[in-house]
Amino acid sequence: MDSPSAGYTFEYLIETLGGSSHKKFFNVPKLGGTKYDILPYSIRVLLEAAVRNCDGFLMKKEDVMNILDWKSKQSHVEVPFFPARAVLQDFTGIPAMVDFAAMREAVKSLGGDPKNVHPACPTDLTVDHSLQMDFSKCAIQNAPNPGGGDVQKAGKLSPLKVQPKKLPCRGQSTCRGACDSGELSRNSGTFSSQIENTPILCPFHLQPVPEPETVLKNQEVEFGRNRERLQFFKWSSRAFKNVAVIPPGTGMAHQVNLEYLSRVVFEEKDLLFPDSVVGTDSHITMVNGLGILGWGVGGIETEAVMLGLPFTLTLPEVVGCELTGSSNAFVTSIDIVLGITKHLRQVGVAGKFVEFFGSGVSQLSIVDRTTIANMCPEYGAILSFFPVDNVTLRHLEHTGFDKTKLESMEKYLKAVKLFRNDENSSEPEYSQVIQINLNSIVATVSGPKRPQDRVAITDMKSDFQACLNEKVGFKGFQVAAEKQNDTVSIHYDGSEYKLSHGSVVIAAVISCTNNCNPSVMLAAGLLAKKAVETGLRVKPYIRTSLSPGSGMVTHYLSSSGVLPYLSKLGFEIVGYGCSTCVGNTAPLSEAVLNAVKQGDLVTCGVLSGNKNFEGRLCDCVRANYLASPPLVVAYAIAGTVNIDFQTEPLGTDSTGKEIYLHDIWPSREEVQQIEEEHVVLSMFKALKEKVEMGNKRWNSLEAPESVLFPWDMKSTYIRCPSFFDKLTKEPAVVQPIENAHVLLYLGDSVTTDHISPAGSIARSSAAAKYLTNRGLTPREFNSYGARRGNDAVMTRGTFANIKLFNKFIGKPAPKTIHFPSGQTLDVFEAAELYQKESIPLIILAGKKYGSGNSRDWAAKGPYLLGVKAVLAESYERMHKGHLIGIGVAPLEFLPGESAGSLGLSGREVFCLSFPEELSPGITVHVKTNTGKEFNVIASFENDVEVTLYKHGGLLNFVARKFS
Repeated sequence: MDSPSAGYTFEYLIETLGGSSHKKFFNVPKLGGTKYDILPYSIRVLLEAAVRNCDGFLMKKEDVMNILDWKSKQSHVEVPFFPARAVLQDFTGIPAMVDFAAMREAVKSLGGDPKNVHPACPTDLTVDHSLQMDFSKCAIQNAPNPGGGDVQKAGKLSPLKVQPKKLPCRGQSTCRGACDSGELSRNSGTFSSQIENTPILCPFHLQPVPEPETVLKNQEVEFGRNRERLQFFKWSSRAFKNVAVIPPGTGMAHQVNLEYLSRVVFEEKDLLFPDSVVGTDSHITMVNGLGILGWGVGGIETEAVMLGLPFTLTLPEVVGCELTGSSNAFVTSIDIVLGITKHLRQVGVAGKFVEFFGSGVSQLSIVDRTTIANMCPEYGAILSFFPVDNVTLRHLEHTGFDKTKLESMEKYLKAVKLFRNDENSSEPEYSQVIQINLNSIVATVSGPKRPQDRVAITDMKSDFQACLNEKVGFKGFQVAAEKQNDTVSIHYDGSEYKLSHGSVVIAAVISCTNNCNPSVMLAAGLLAKKAVETGLRVKPYIRTSLSPGSGMVTHYLSSSGVLPYLSKLGFEIVGYGCSTCVGNTAPLSEAVLNAVKQGDLVTCGVLSGNKNFEGRLCDCVRANYLASPPLVVAYAIAGTVNIDFQTEPLGTDSTGKEIYLHDIWPSREEVQQIEEEHVVLSMFKALKEKVEMGNKRWNSLEAPESVLFPWDMKSTYIRCPSFFDKLTKEPAVVQPIENAHVLLYLGDSVTTDHISPAGSIARSSAAAKYLTNRGLTPREFNSYGARRGNDAVMTRGTFANIKLFNKFIGKPAPKTIHFPSGQTLDVFEAAELYQKESIPLIILAGKKYGSGNSRDWAAKGPYLLGVKAVLAESYERMHKGHLIGIGVAPLEFLPGESAGSLGLSGREVFCLSFPEELSPGITVHVKTNTGKEFNVIASFENDVEVTLYKHGGLLNFVARKFS
């Protein structure tokens, strides 16, 4: 929706960026002076958006001043926010795009040009979010190990995929056979390759290989099941400006948002302004690690942003988190991220912004920052913001950002004081300041029997000795004191070694689940490199392995040059998939097994997975520790967990000099440099190719190219909704609601889960009957989420929750009474009868109506059922806004009153009279056929909400603007 006057209120703040004759920006610092200088960086972004979009209606000058006066107004006022862009994932994206397609029909029927209907801001839609796993296969490594299952032969290639030519072996020392889709070595098991368009690498030859059968099967089923939705998405990307669809097979919404969609600074018609985003995914917060303000919201809020309306939020408190000190030796990125997350959870930052500052911030890589920001749902903050600094700029340079653009970006951010550097003499003022000394975060391992039993590395030796003394239990092995120093000699590969309690016999580096962060894998590689260069080795009887989570890990370990050193220590790639962490490890040698039994030794396994229960790796390995990848390598070199890394050496070099762990432990700077140079660049390049090239299925998918979408009347997935059926050129005068019946009489805390369709479609439901009548079998029903583009299914699923408690029924059930006939029916069936009789409907409810997650169909569904108003004691604020946005009046009983106190049974017939002039907080008179009369308050909080209700909701309001 165009807003030509936006920004004109503060047009005098527009300046030309130094050194550029055509780039302009709003110099917001001039507006506030010292007031601006004490604002948190995240609030400065809110303020810039308010200044730039100030039109006197949707964004008023008073709103701008409230944000500028954040120090005194935080938590007390609501302010509008115009994000620069929106991100949708498929389930929430399809109803939004269906509404836009239907709006084109409505604009045409009013005599307007449907080509004018487009989202007002850039909107990106990812379609990978709803992947269903119809097929799965765990690649079992080290076939000789019993209990792991049969080694499966590679399946046939998809007919849609061109078979790669067989590539010749390049003579690597690890070569063990032909590199094709057939058998690899007997030690590697089945090779699980990667999805199309990623660096697909054979672990032994570093050569491309075909896609796995499992991925192909799932992709084919997904394309078949979701073909209609995908075709509609493809039409949307062609029909609408400002809409980009990220092809299937690319990645999750928040990951793609971070790695491909982020701008950091927008440039639109030569105007520079900060990037900001709202999206329908809770992990949108990840982008705050790049200095981009963004968080997840509901479908209606996102659709409103797409339609050119602001998102309204209470001006938040901002908790300043000062990072000080330096990280301890042996601490990895994962330790730091989890340490900060734990601290924030303990402090209590729910519902607030968190903003990081202090000298310690510069020690965090962008991967660290985005991971911390991504974990906001774990500690309840709205977002965790890291202002742009030199670390950010270096990262952007490595991701392929144009250097000229980076230069203007830096100039702009410094001009508007959105660039943070450690030399700043003064920091913003915050609602609250908490301090985290990075020195307080210590490296830990988990074990010896449970993942929740954390042990600091510095306490490892004393803790293990305590475990030997303890009674048998979660932490104890009860080894007699006189036997704790026992050793058993073994002969292995022509040499003699001694095993004792604490000896490491299994060491596995795994990069799946909690250790997928590239920095820890690179740290393991660098540690191995330094160890080999000093002459350290791993004892040959230790069963070592390296099992990357994907070919990308092999790619960056190889390109950074550390893979040969890992291999030299015995950490050779065994394949991709679940291996040691699920107990699939090759048997220990007979010499080791006999020694363990002979001495009744408590030997150890150390791995970087996420499970370490007793006996999981091998029946004879009683102590199992989870550790970061570099620590796995370190313990493998030491050969024992019964060691104090601070005071005891790992071994000696060729001259006899003792080598300690701190001598070979890579610095964070070393790891981050290699991470940026070898991981970030290749990852971003690969993703860019995926998005821009698409894939064969998506590229060959046929989709219409018409201005209006050609609705298929037989479709059960995509249907033109009826929101615009009675749309007129001008809004009609608000009419009274006369002779209304009560559809539902509900109690307190009715949530959006009770209202909105979600999950699977029950076979006895109204939605199931609809689908059955269209020839579908129950196994073809799919889910409400998948059918959100069909209003007929979604309307039938509204109030279909089996836990809905309707006082008319007296027990939980998705039922109600149709009072004219006295029948007890499904809620939809009763509403359908009322609509045939032209009887308007209302809902009676108690306190906190519409609480819970933001769900667009919790408002759309009741509207399509014929509900004209809700009478409740109180509302969840967000849901109340949704009701107004769809054209349903949210009415509130007077303080101290309720349906019960007024003696209402819900069986009455209601007449509701609105005043001639609507305004925020007006009183509505209610009269029933039993003679009872009372007043309620219409919960319109501002002129914008009044305007939207007069138009019959947001969609009608915008459709008229386009006509």
